Amino acid sequence: MSKVALVVEFDVKADSREAFEELMRSHASRTLAAEDGCLNFEVLIPKKDQGKIFLFECYADEGALQTHMESPILADTRSKYEDMVEDRRITLCTVAS
Repeated sequence: MSKVALVVEFDVKADSREAFEELMRSHASRTLAAEDGCLNFEVLIPKKDQGKIFLFECYADEGALQTHMESPILADTRSKYEDMVEDRRITLCTVAS
């Protein structure tokens, strides 16, 4: 089985930037602690575009990713941020190395 990764790009509302970043840091920590198949979860803050936040998530395999997608942690996080973002783009990747 190949590792899989997600790159998630958020366009965050200006008045929600700080709260959203804090929520994503918490989400990353909670996911890493609760899901054995989550190998890496980084919150990326662009230096020049304060309206965006990226997530980089790496999972052991498709099954681990599916576990994450169905997790109560993810559902809870999504319910908290829906009013904080203008748009979200998710790119699913196979890890080549």
